[in-house]
Amino acid sequence: MKKIILNILLLNIVAILLFSCKKDGTLVTASADATPAVLAASSTTLVLTKATLADTAETFTITAPNFGFASGTTNTIEFAVKGTSFASAKSSTLAITSAESFTKKYTVKELNDIMLSLNLPTGITSDVEVRIVSKISEKVTSVKSNIISLKVTPFALVSFIYAPGAYQGWNFTSVDSLISPSGNGIYNGVIDFTEVTAYNNCEFIITPQKDWAPKYVSGGVGLLLKVTGGLTDNLKAPTNHSYLISANLNTNTISYQKQSYGIIGDATPTGWDSDTNMKYNNGTQEWSVTIALIGGNNIKFRLNDAWDVNYGGANGVLTTTSNNNILVPSNGTYKVTFSIAKATYSLVKQ
Repeated sequence: MKKIILNILLLNIVAILLFSCKKDGTLVTASADATPAVLAASSTTLVLTKATLADTAETFTITAPNFGFASGTTNTIEFAVKGTSFASAKSSTLAITSAESFTKKYTVKELNDIMLSLNLPTGITSDVEVRIVSKISEKVTSVKSNIISLKVTPFALVSFIYAPGAYQGWNFTSVDSLISPSGNGIYNGVIDFTEVTAYNNCEFIITPQKDWAPKYVSGGVGLLLKVTGGLTDNLKAPTNHSYLISANLNTNTISYQKQSYGIIGDATPTGWDSDTNMKYNNGTQEWSVTIALIGGNNIKFRLNDAWDVNYGGANGVLTTTSNNNILVPSNGTYKVTFSIAKATYSLVKQ
């Protein structure tokens, strides 16, 4: 009798264990029967413009997902370049305003910032995909909504910062600027420190406006520190040279790369022996110099007084091929310009 009772108890224990395992298994695979969110867009063709920054560009309507039971669901909206399988998507978490459906609006500025963060070209229509990813736990597989395809034309939100320093007399009237073509917080520009009389004159600061506060000063090697006043360490270029300066205000970092272009050739006063340095305009992205040239002879442009990087050309178009010297048509004083960004050059007789 005791043996029978013992067997019954063992069977009951096994049944309880089996039931528990089954229950745990159901929790882990809860998303298998879940209904994903449904996404809809107010427009699928968007031409974004700087004049309408504060206007609503897009309204997404989302029908909430259903996991089959009450749960704290996290919903994330993802944007990605079409064809990338959302590998480098830009995402943000959505706040649910209704148990069944909710909306998310984006202003022109907000949507344009997302498109620029995807490295889309400005002024050109690109294909973008959007979806909703919903999850209730890290242990449960997320579910994904339908994908909406958008055609978006972003614009360049150009912005500037300024770099007053000893090299130009700490004067905002003639200050050089660094430029961010897309307004993404990363600024670049060339500043020439070659004419300063002492290394201390390589000191400068960075200011968001033409004002002394707030300002960015040295926060250590390669670092920026934003301050509003007080004693600080100025930024300083590594040597008396011309530098491409990159300031990232997202990470508060700064870097320097030697960059000086000059003209060389038998049409110049110093021939093929040395360069005549050019001046860079950060606004137009052009190098220029006014110089006396000898007609019937040739010139080229080269970087940092070396032949590693050099440009020639023909008919105003830059090339890097061999035997591409630029012929000067006649004797005279010329304003010579060239732009790597535009791949062009010009010789204008003065």
